[in-house]
Amino acid sequence: MGIDFHDSSNRHAYTTRHADSSWRKTVESLVPIESVSLAADIGCGGGIYSQALVDLGVNFVIGVDSSEAMLEGARENCGAYSNLAFRKGDALQTGLQSELCDLVLERALIHHLTDLDACFQEAYRILEPNGYIVVQDRTPEDCFQIGSAYHVRGYLFELFPWLQDLEGKRRHSTQKVTSSLIDAGFHSIEEVKLWETRQEYASKHQLLDDLRNRTGRSILHELDRQELNQLVTYVDQSLPSNQPITEKDRWTIWKAVK
Repeated sequence: MGIDFHDSSNRHAYTTRHADSSWRKTVESLVPIESVSLAADIGCGGGIYSQALVDLGVNFVIGVDSSEAMLEGARENCGAYSNLAFRKGDALQTGLQSELCDLVLERALIHHLTDLDACFQEAYRILEPNGYIVVQDRTPEDCFQIGSAYHVRGYLFELFPWLQDLEGKRRHSTQKVTSSLIDAGFHSIEEVKLWETRQEYASKHQLLDDLRNRTGRSILHELDRQELNQLVTYVDQSLPSNQPITEKDRWTIWKAVK
């Protein structure tokens, strides 16, 4: 099944959050943001992290996505930002000119791709010499942390073990990512782990509503309505009542230099 990123009804599926302070601090520790004049956010979705780059101090950000529906949502979401632009393009063919950017961000992108070499070669092409690439995604080890009050994703695989096989096949190992970055010509590769706050919920009921609506969670589109209801019930029974919930996801971030 899966989410249809090109369906206009999903244009706001990835516009409802803000980048967490832990993410901002991690990026600032990896990249000298003060030296970044122009950044490209490849696979920008609803523009959440395009906004975050501007908020960090990047002068101008170009968000690139292959879905016009996602771009429509991003433009609506980021209308107050004059130093943001969005354009249609593919991770393998962004349409941006060579040596244009000081920074390329590819967050939650590469698990949708099979050809990492072509993806990183395109990023290398559009980066200026000594420019930076930041790749953020989940390895299989990141995904399969146990379910808990903050790692809600873990409950999904406890309840539906068949999804673990599906998820594992679309996630790239750190060895594969690092090797592809090197093959593309990048150097000075650093890897860090980040427990990034996804959302802070005032109550469990807000989280359950997000699950029912599959908000910002592409993997939930693999479930039919009955299975989704099973998940909501399972999470409801697994989490304490009437307490705020800070949901987190574990990520791997790779930084490399052209």
